[in-house]
Amino acid sequence: MAKPRTTTAGWFPPDPATYAYVLGMYLGDGCLGCPERGNPHISITLGSEYPGILAECITALEHLVEGLRVHPWHDPRVARVNVRATYAYWTDVLPQHGPGRKHNRPIVLREWQRILLDKAPEHFLRGLIHSDGCRTTNTFKTKLPSERVATYSYPRYFFSNESADIRAIFCEYCDRLELRWTQSNRRNISIAHRDSVARLDEFVGPKF
Repeated sequence: MAKPRTTTAGWFPPDPATYAYVLGMYLGDGCLGCPERGNPHISITLGSEYPGILAECITALEHLVEGLRVHPWHDPRVARVNVRATYAYWTDVLPQHGPGRKHNRPIVLREWQRILLDKAPEHFLRGLIHSDGCRTTNTFKTKLPSERVATYSYPRYFFSNESADIRAIFCEYCDRLELRWTQSNRRNISIAHRDSVARLDEFVGPKF
């Protein structure tokens, strides 16, 4: 079985949880820029209304690569924050990079990445949901046999991504944690079963 790799700079994942969270963030709503001149940079787009997630993302990146300088750029026009950090070996750290958008090319995990994710699947799902998912309350009305109209509400999670490969990876790790999911439409995965929602609440919870 392969071991987690190191880069030519000697980088090694500091711990599975940190790597799993950052990988989830990147696959959810991140990208790598690889200019002809200069070093690659990672960009992760987050909603400015979630300062807790922003802080967690920055902390995880700083822990992932020692000495990394992370720069959040706030765009008030669209209520978004772009978290950006430059590192010469991002393409080794995140080998799913490639030309074009992620949903237009294959996304396949490497064996060494799976070794890390198998040790921290909760952190991986947390990163995916923090970047490209949500926890919502579904409310519906139904007519009872007594003719009374009753209103019911229940929480559920969504993960939304254009990439079929990334959605499949999300579902794979849900299966590993025995979380029941359904595909509600082309790009959305829903988790509404009570026990599965309760399990996700233990390590994800509402965005904050």
